[in-house]
Amino acid sequence: MKVRGHGMAVDAPPGWEVRIRRRLPESGEPEARPRPVLHAATIALPEVRGDFGGNVTGLMTQDDVFVSLFEYEPSAAATPLFASHKRPVPTPQDFSPAGLQRSIAGQSGRQYFFQESGRAFCLYVVLGSHARRAVLVRAVRAVLDSLELSAGADS
Repeated sequence: MKVRGHGMAVDAPPGWEVRIRRRLPESGEPEARPRPVLHAATIALPEVRGDFGGNVTGLMTQDDVFVSLFEYEPSAAATPLFASHKRPVPTPQDFSPAGLQRSIAGQSGRQYFFQESGRAFCLYVVLGSHARRAVLVRAVRAVLDSLELSAGADS
């Protein structure tokens, strides 16, 4: 099933849940516009969850995967962090327990920063098992291969 919103679209494979929403600006960002974030996981996504998997990754088993595609302000695309114009293609070697924003025993993660169509993104992936990363990365790639990003986030 194709899930679309805010200039993002992805095919949700069987057993995956995908949601796309606009996150509210932080209280210290009064001028900021809400930015899109895509969440995909092999578990049910809680209604209340952090942009990078808060309230999600602690629920994962060794067979689960969580993906966050977070869009930053357009001005971020001009910064060195987002210099790459190549969409990431995760490999098992990319992942490490040290790549997690919140360390959970056995899990593995990785962040990728890139820009596409003038939009700045962070792709954050959490694997339920570092030991099973070869299998889990294949599942992530299947979702990311279907990812569509358009030039405008307002669709």
